Amino acid sequence: MLGLSEQDAARLQDFPFHASPLAEWLPVAELEALVDLPILAASPASLPPAWGQHVGGRKWRQIEAFVEQVRLRAREPLVEWCAGKGHLARTLARQHAVDVTALEWQATLCDEGRQLAQRQGVAVDMHQQDVLSPLAEPLTPQAHIVALHACGDLHVRLLEIAAETGSSVTLAPCCYQRTRDEVYQPLSRRAGELCEAHRVAFSREDLAMSVQETVTAPGGVRRSRERANAWRLGFDELQRQLRGIDAYLPLPSLAYGRMPEDFAGFCHWAAQQKGLSLPSGVDWAGFEEAGWQRQARVKRLELVRHLFRRPLEVWLALDRMMLLTESGFDAELGIFCDRGLTPRNLLLRASRSGGQAGA
Repeated sequence: MLGLSEQDAARLQDFPFHASPLAEWLPVAELEALVDLPILAASPASLPPAWGQHVGGRKWRQIEAFVEQVRLRAREPLVEWCAGKGHLARTLARQHAVDVTALEWQATLCDEGRQLAQRQGVAVDMHQQDVLSPLAEPLTPQAHIVALHACGDLHVRLLEIAAETGSSVTLAPCCYQRTRDEVYQPLSRRAGELCEAHRVAFSREDLAMSVQETVTAPGGVRRSRERANAWRLGFDELQRQLRGIDAYLPLPSLAYGRMPEDFAGFCHWAAQQKGLSLPSGVDWAGFEEAGWQRQARVKRLELVRHLFRRPLEVWLALDRMMLLTESGFDAELGIFCDRGLTPRNLLLRASRSGGQAGA
């Protein structure tokens, strides 16, 4: 792995299964087969451009792909979960000519969502609601809950309520690591049995691996991320020498836009965060080069983990699907858009057995 060219290392970050040199030692083809899910739609719906006003271009294309997958029964109340400004809710209200209830925790987003709905003449009722708390208006078995990239415990709560009430679900899950539990708690009986039988326990860090994919990041963002990682590793070399302690010293996060102009400036910021004094005469170029060398090494060795990134994400999504099937739902899991639009392109669709969903 350490002998990979920069071009091959970058390629395998985005396409870990394709022509992987690890196939000689690991079951690469089998792992790839595990993530071969059905594509739910060949292409997203082409909605009127005016509907996408006040929505970012990439987000609007995700909404176009998502709404194509929402199958409503006649007179089925529609609820958007963690709605933000209600962009998805307004689109669904227009597409299906129905009233939509949108649940959102932040009051400012609710206010902006109400203003947008009123200005556009769309029947969306924004409700300020912490979805992790008891709902002000409990959902009924006739309700259909939709959520596009609701994070962690937020979408888990959605699934728990659906399992209790029988509400239909169309969900694109996201950020599985954003959970109150330090160790993953399987949602379905089947996943619990498997974890117990094989002694599997996922930490939050393990769960975060499932969403560590940067295929949608612009080139500039990727370069900024690599530079930030190299500088952190370069400072790590410096702090180990200064402290005489051969141990990593975690640093707080820092937005790319707030990064100092050079490596020396970054080290002064980092030292201030940790209460360290930097001596004069530091070989800044040498420590920075050491950081870049470590960054290149880490990038290549992490390619082994990347092989398990998508399989883990699919396993977590299947656990969510099994929670509903064990509760009497007809459920399916598939891909609702190209990964170039969003790597979080898994979609779970479920309704109580016996119901007929219309287009």
